[in-house]
Amino acid sequence: MPELRKDPVTSRWVIIATERGKRPSDFAKESTVKKHGFCPFCYGNEDKTPPEILAYRDPSTKPNTPGWQIRVIPNKFPALQIEGDLGRRGVGMYDMMNGIGAHEVVVETPDHDKSICDLSDAEVENVIWAYRDRGVDLKKDLRFEYILIFRNHGEAAGASLEHPHSQLIATPIVPKRVQEESRSARQYFEYKERCVFCDIVRQELSSGERIVAENKNFVSFCPFAPRFPFETWIFPKRHSPDFLNVTKEEAMDLARILKETLMRLKKSLNDPPYNYILHTSALRKQDSEVEHWHFEIMPKLTKVAGFEWGSGFYINPTPPEDAAKYMREVEL
Repeated sequence: MPELRKDPVTSRWVIIATERGKRPSDFAKESTVKKHGFCPFCYGNEDKTPPEILAYRDPSTKPNTPGWQIRVIPNKFPALQIEGDLGRRGVGMYDMMNGIGAHEVVVETPDHDKSICDLSDAEVENVIWAYRDRGVDLKKDLRFEYILIFRNHGEAAGASLEHPHSQLIATPIVPKRVQEESRSARQYFEYKERCVFCDIVRQELSSGERIVAENKNFVSFCPFAPRFPFETWIFPKRHSPDFLNVTKEEAMDLARILKETLMRLKKSLNDPPYNYILHTSALRKQDSEVEHWHFEIMPKLTKVAGFEWGSGFYINPTPPEDAAKYMREVEL
């Protein structure tokens, strides 16, 4: 019989459609064939991108030349424009402002054919530090209220270029979904005097049935009420509202668990398309008692259609317990 499960953070209900009975092997797809066309992110093409904002490179090399390990550049086709004023205004009953923000690309490696889970622990840690360094710098711009870091892997997940990269967008408002998450976490705290995310981490560690990977500082698990098959979250075990305060030890452990989780996903489902996002506290108005930064990884294995758009429910044909067990048992 299908199950209805409620997300304890957002109060969103999902349908675990067990009668559809999709096993992990049912999602396996043929390997994606690399196109290997011209790539502006590859070594030697640095002049084909906007000038770098940040680079971890050999100190003997010059900016915008080969010799880098990670390179952060402005997006050539930005969703928001960094120059200008917000210009808040009303048009009758409607609110408007200028599309001000920052849109940057983190080129994660010079190697076109690797994914983030194929990198060394140290290389993934450098990706983490690039996220953190750019966040710290952009926080100084008082026009920005939030920084969203995300990664699109595979064409079906929105990646327009194959070269491994992630993106960062700083926005002049806190995104609606982040506000809803924070508001729901505050309501839970007012009722129970505990962080809902800390409670989730404790319960998942206690039961173990949805755990994918764990180390000293982090745990990854399939959430109790996942929107998508094989959806996986990564949380710091300690209560920590702001990703920008990540410590050296935490960055090392985060690199290891992010790499392992993505590799388990890759091995389980033959390198599926996915999106991951980083949710952290707002830049200005933080609610440190209830916010708890984390990564959400969402494979693109099913389609969102009319029922989902009309109702807000999601239909997931694979119980998270089955997905977690399958990922735990895959050989790395």
